[in-house]
Amino acid sequence: MATGGATAKKLLIGRIGSVHGVRGEVRIQSYTEDPLALAGYGPLATNKPGLTITILSARTNTNVLVAKLAGVNDRNAAEKLNGVELYVDRDLLPPPQDEDDFYHADLIGLEARLAGGTVLGEVITVPNFGAGDLIEIRDPRSGDTYLYPFTRRVVPEVHVKEGYLVIEVPLEAEPGDEEPD
Repeated sequence: MATGGATAKKLLIGRIGSVHGVRGEVRIQSYTEDPLALAGYGPLATNKPGLTITILSARTNTNVLVAKLAGVNDRNAAEKLNGVELYVDRDLLPPPQDEDDFYHADLIGLEARLAGGTVLGEVITVPNFGAGDLIEIRDPRSGDTYLYPFTRRVVPEVHVKEGYLVIEVPLEAEPGDEEPD
């Protein structure tokens, strides 16, 4: 968390997609558990310098949020926002309710250690390529990066407040992990 003059962590909570209708509404892919919660965070930072988005109204439509944005009154203005990412300060979000849930932004920057205390590096990102979350660790000595499954078995301990997590490096193949011929 940021204090003093430091910059607060920003979390990606949505991405504006295509236009919905002719009155300037947009479709938003929400990354929040409750898609309608996106509208309650107030002005949202974006990945475009100087652009802040305020959601005036929103409703769900199949798997997206349809929203009316402040200052966007027609289709042409809405089309210019396609692909804009929406961010909120981490400090505005509630703490996770389950001890096994984490915001990705809280994991980035944590030191990754083995159970014995040996430092492997630092968590630099938490990608998901469709088969589950991974954590990417950068070795400070070599600069190399390593991906590990973000599972309870491989990451049995996460200590956000203390600034580290523990990695159990999978050394042996488990049943079903055999290489294809």
